Formats: sequence, structure tokens, C-alpha cells
Amino acid sequence: MTSATPAASTATPQQPFRLPEFYVVHPARMNPHLERARAHTKAWARSLGMLEGSGVWEERDLDAHDYALLCSYTHPDATAEDLDTVTDWYTWVFFFDDHFLELFKRTQDREGAKAYLDRLPAFMPLDPTTPMPDPTNPVEAGLANLWLRTVPHLSPAWRARFAESTRNLLNESLWELSNIHAGRVANPVEYIEMRRKVGGAPWSAGLIEFANRAEVPARVAASRPLRVLRDTFADAVHLRNDLFSYQREVEDEGELSNGVLVLEHFLGCSTQEAADAVGDLLTSRMQQFEHTVVTELPVLFAEETLDPVGCAAVLAYAKGLQDWQSGGHEWHLRSSRYMNEGALEGGWSGGWNGGWRPGPTGLGLSAAGITSLTNRLGLKRVRNFTHVPHQKVGPSQVPVAASPFPLTLNPRLDGARRHSKAWAAAMGLLDEGVWDERLLTGFDFPLCAAGILPEGDEEALTLAADWLAWGTYADDYYPLAYGHAGPAAARLANSRLRGLMPVEAGETADEPVTPVERALADLWQRTSVALPPEGLRGLRDAVDAMLAGWLWELDNHALHRIPDPVDYVEMRRDTFGSQLTISLGRFARHGEVPGAFFETGAARAIETAASDYCCLLNDLWSYQKEIEFEGELHNAVLVVQSFFDCDRPTAVGIVTDLMESRLRELHHVVTEQLPVVLDDLHLDAEARAGVAGWLRDLERWIAGVFHWHEQTRRYPERELLARYGHGTGVAWFPPGPTGLGTSSLIPSS
Repeated sequence: MTSATPAASTATPQQPFRLPEFYVVHPARMNPHLERARAHTKAWARSLGMLEGSGVWEERDLDAHDYALLCSYTHPDATAEDLDTVTDWYTWVFFFDDHFLELFKRTQDREGAKAYLDRLPAFMPLDPTTPMPDPTNPVEAGLANLWLRTVPHLSPAWRARFAESTRNLLNESLWELSNIHAGRVANPVEYIEMRRKVGGAPWSAGLIEFANRAEVPARVAASRPLRVLRDTFADAVHLRNDLFSYQREVEDEGELSNGVLVLEHFLGCSTQEAADAVGDLLTSRMQQFEHTVVTELPVLFAEETLDPVGCAAVLAYAKGLQDWQSGGHEWHLRSSRYMNEGALEGGWSGGWNGGWRPGPTGLGLSAAGITSLTNRLGLKRVRNFTHVPHQKVGPSQVPVAASPFPLTLNPRLDGARRHSKAWAAAMGLLDEGVWDERLLTGFDFPLCAAGILPEGDEEALTLAADWLAWGTYADDYYPLAYGHAGPAAARLANSRLRGLMPVEAGETADEPVTPVERALADLWQRTSVALPPEGLRGLRDAVDAMLAGWLWELDNHALHRIPDPVDYVEMRRDTFGSQLTISLGRFARHGEVPGAFFETGAARAIETAASDYCCLLNDLWSYQKEIEFEGELHNAVLVVQSFFDCDRPTAVGIVTDLMESRLRELHHVVTEQLPVVLDDLHLDAEARAGVAGWLRDLERWIAGVFHWHEQTRRYPERELLARYGHGTGVAWFPPGPTGLGTSSLIPSS
């Protein structure tokens, strides 16, 4: 495939590529207790057997790696005692990484690796008074020591979060080992998500709460803004590390989990081009971090009525994450562990202390100098705000020829179609000027439901068709009703919709007023009859995620901002309603499959891969509708065009390749990882049959969604011209919603 990035200059000798110019806008600071930490951690590591005789490190290795320097850069405000503890944590985690490499990665001993990892959670009890087993190696001894020194300073909620991130860091090493064993390079989305776990940055974020004494209040710890801060921090840390460690990991160790290698393989480009693309993605993730701090944290503080102490803790935590980024970069420039030759001499790379120049100074102002300045200042983000809406783009291009799974349609389809029209009319969905009966008939949501539930009875089929109709109607309604009124009005609407979905015993539903509310109230009442409380909670979470996704879209539209590519892919699952529509097929599996199965990494990977396949498929089909007729900013093809600064055919090719790679990942997880999970959970024959049924349901979901896109009249150009009119370049608005509080929201044009 044609590369989306321009060719770069020749790499320096002995190195596989020239490091990109890094976007590091906050100067690194040094903790004054560096020398104390160096002396302390060396004595600590030796006392636990990590140095001479370990078969992993000698003293000179620890000196060269200089984790005390890393921690002094990344935790500049920590006390002397806390810096000692944090430095020991990092010494421990890097020792674990090298210990695991020597014992299991080089030998490909997965069974031994699993037994090794299964013992480690016993050294992280939530109650520090709980007895631990006797350590049998330096990793276990170090973890036991550090756990007891750290957890008394923080709440049980923090302990649970930190223990989980530590388990993820340790256990996902098996994922890396499996990929090496299979000779398999992950796709970019899979890699980003799994690297967050195995790379340890969420774990590092937890230590920032400890070192800065800035524990995030429990009630906001799981919110989108805090999740985005953690994820963008993690991605930037890992992508930076991938650039510096490529030579050691890929060329020396045979590692396949490296972002440069992943993009090189996925894009079919040179190593230098892949490294430059990783540098651009690193910059984009850091800028997403900045965007979230400035635009989303203030709203979170107001919505959660967080007190000044809680707000200060969150901001101190964000500052700690920021310090870590700058300090981690400085350490990478100096550590012997990484490829950084010449970085501090002001050559082809370097931080604020490494020869930064404000721009080209020679005669003619060379293009290379302009590129350097653009990258260092992060000026490529300007593209995200300069898209001209309603450009004429022509019919959508969908290179995917056939569904990956066979289609079977429910024989009750015709009855569901009759029901769907009557139900939409009764709920008032045809009364607000957004849809009429002709549009509803052409959209044909019962066709999609019939593919998703080929064996469902009449009640299940009509319920699924109505959920699909409601979700799509609300998705069309929100930008029309609230795009001009502002996100605050949409937040109020979301609050009212949540009030229509009671779950707990004794909880009553609010009274619906608008058609969107009446339809949701009816769907919730019909659905709740068949689901236990845990199923209803999952369904409400799915609806909540979709509503929050629409708010995210409105916020981006208010700023006229094309989203960051990673944020887009992850939020697209919510805006598309993947969790909701997948659950339409999962209703029948309640009781057959234990809930613990759906919490496993394999189950989540399968569902997200399936979701991404269909989300990206929808973006291919809806490109003309969204870009030309609606002035939309949220489409994968447009996001790729903006990020790579490439033309539409190239972007379509990249999106299509990503679809196919996600599908290959789904098959890989089902074949290679799922059998191991079933054995680990000790599932009986009935539960395994339920898992097999769940997989069939997912395949049917993909086949049904694929077929619907081929047949619906929602996307063909002739239908778009009939719906929106023949003129392009000017925003089109229907007569608009007429429900309570919406009379002034839509222009009269």
C-alpha cells in the first residue's frame, strides 16, 4: 500500500532510523535528592538479589540504566523518602521485565511464565496485614517489600486500582510472549490498547498519585476526562519508548511489540517513515492530553460539584503526569538502555537542553528546518481545526466486497417492518421534521435486526428493530436540537434520558415528555421484563456510553475540531452504539456464560475488534452523507486524511486495511487465546456451549450490520440528494425538533 507519510532523510550510521523531532513543551526539572536515591536503590537491589548472581543484572547494568535519574526527572517534587520508594518500584519493574525476558521470552516457556505470574498477586493484598507467601525470587521479594512500604499511605480505592494496573502489567507479558511465539505483529489499535497494560504507564500514573500525594477522588477516577488523561499519558510514554528502544527490542531481542514495527508492518512503509508517523502520533496524544485538561476537566469539576480539595488533587495529578512526560524524555536521552547517540549534542534530536533552535537560520530556510520547527512546536494540530465543511466529495467508496460471515435473515422480517412503522409513529418520531415515513421505510432497521437475530421470536426481533430505530433517530436528532444550543442543553437532555432507565428495586422512572424520551421509556419497560438487574445495568451503561459519545461529538463541533485518531477509534464504539447493539444479541446468553468470562481480556478484545470492524464499515458507507451533506467531523476517513495529510483514496485504503486487520485479530484471539481462557476459568460444557453461542451471535451481528449497509437507503447519493437537496456547500437543516425547549434551536433556513 502507498505510504501516507513523505520520505525522510537517510538515517544516521549504526541506527535503523533518525529519531523524529519531539514535541516537549514543558521543561524537565530535577529532584534534589537524586544522589541519595542512587545510593539507596543500589543497596536495596543488592539486598534482594537483583545484582550479582541474579543472571540478569550486574552492578554496572544498574548504574548504566540509572533509574534514580529517571525518577528524579519524572517526580521532581517528591520527598527524599518517597523518591527512594518510587525509584525502588521502577528498579523492580525493569528488573521484572529483564528477568521475564531471560526466563521465558528467550525460551518461549509460556507454561512456566503463567505459573510465575500467577504467584505475584499474592504479594499485593488489599489489606496489608494479610500474610504473604515466602518469596522465591528477587521479583517476588521486591514486590512484597514495596507493597508494604507504599499502600499504607493511600486509600483502599487507590490500592485496588494500583493492584489492577500492576496485575495488567505483569499478566499481559503473556500477550507479548504469545505474539512472539506466533511470529505475529499486532495491528495499530490492538497494539495501542494492549501496550497500555503491558507497558506499565497506567501503573506509573498510580505512582504519581503516591509521589505527589495527589490521590484522584474515587468518584471521578473512572470518568472520561481522567481516563483520557491516563490513556494519553500512557500512549505518549509508550510511543516515545518505542522510538528510543527500537534498536534494542526489535534488532537485538526479536521483539514484535514495538510501535514503529507495528506501523512499518501495517502501512507497508520504510522504518524511517514509520518512525516519523509514530512521532506524529506521539505529538497528537500529548496534544489530546492538553486539550482534555483545558476543555474537559472544568466541566467535570462542575458536573461532579468537586470541592476545592478534590479539584486541587486532580490538577496536581495532571501536573504530575505532565512532569513525567518531560522527565521521561530527558532520561531517554541519557540512559544507556536506549538508542540516543548524538541526542544531547544538538544533532538530529534532543530535548530543551539538547540544542533546540527556534527555526532555520541558513540562506533559503531549508524545508528540513521548517519540518523540524513544525514538529517541535506541534503545529500540525492546526490541520485539525481548518477542515472546510460541506465539500463536494461524491459517492462513498467501499472497497470491502463481501461480508466475512454468512447471513441468515429472520423469517419474521415483514411483520417487524409493519410493527416498526406503527411504533415510530406512535412514539412521535415522525412528528419533529427529522424523519418522515418515507425515510423510515428506506432506512429499514428491521432488516438489520433480522440479520442480527435470525432465530429470534417476534418479540425479540421487534424489540431489537425498535432499539436500532431509536438509537439512530436520537443520533440524528442531537446535532439538530443541540448543535446550536450548545453542549449544556444536551447534558440536560442526557440527564433526563438517564432518569427513564431505572434498575434497582424501588427505583421509578421519570415521566417522558419528548418523542425521544417516550421511545426510550417504552423500550426500557419492554426490555426490563426479560432481564435481571445485572443485565439491565449493563444495558444502561451501554446507553449511557452512547449518550456521552454524542456529547463528545458536540464538544468537538463547538471547537470545529477533527479528533485525535486514537480518541476517535475508541469513542466511535460509543457513538455508533456498538455496546448497545451487540447486547441485543447477548440478551439470550444471560445465565449461560459466567460474568467473569466477559471481563477477560480475550472477550473484550473479540468484542472491540468486532465493533471496530463495523464502525469503520459505517464510516466508509457514510462518508458522503457526513462530509458533503452534514458537515460532519467524525468519520474515520476524514480523521486519517487529517492525521496523515493524505488524499481520500489513501485514507480509504488505510481504513479498509485497519478493518481487515481487526478482523484478523478477532480470528487470532478466538483461535489462540480463547481456549486458554476457557481452561483458566474451568468452564464446563454448558458454559463453553454458551461461549460458542456468543461467538455465533457476534458473527451474526457483523453479518447483519454488513448486509444492512448494503441494502439501506440511508447512504446512496440519489437518496441523499432527495433528502438534503441538490445544493452542497451550505448547511442543510430540516424543520427541526418541536419538543419541549427546542423551538429556538434550529435556524429557519
